[in-house]
Amino acid sequence: MSRRHRAEPREVLPDPVHSDLVLTKFMNYIMYEGKKSVAEQIVYGALDTVEKKMKRPSIEVFHDALGNVAPAIEVRSRRVGGATYQVPVEVRPERRQALAIRWLVGEARKRNENTMQERLAGELIDASNNRGAAVKKREETHRMAEANRAFSHYRW
Repeated sequence: MSRRHRAEPREVLPDPVHSDLVLTKFMNYIMYEGKKSVAEQIVYGALDTVEKKMKRPSIEVFHDALGNVAPAIEVRSRRVGGATYQVPVEVRPERRQALAIRWLVGEARKRNENTMQERLAGELIDASNNRGAAVKKREETHRMAEANRAFSHYRW
């Protein structure tokens, strides 16, 4: 990691169908080897499936799912003296969004459905209903932070 200056965040264009920046970032996380069109097919197919199953606007379900997965607090390692403590800290908004997207995509890839569209749709539906593996991951992160609350005075 360079110590000279912070990497400047790249601007992404909103996606063509819903004109949503977050959805574009989500597609970029799904994309493999620069194949944007394949990622778009997967995401839009999953959103269509979600809309049919939930009978709600798919973009609304998507944002609900992201909100339910995003962690508010996490632990970071901090060395004090010779010991390393897990110190609970609040998560910055950009990192919250990035973690939520990463966890949703990662857990969708682990699911057992046949196609990635089905996996993603299932994970989005589960996350919007506050269940599923990605939400479990967020709960685990919060539990860890709660357990280490005694070390919160080591915050920097």
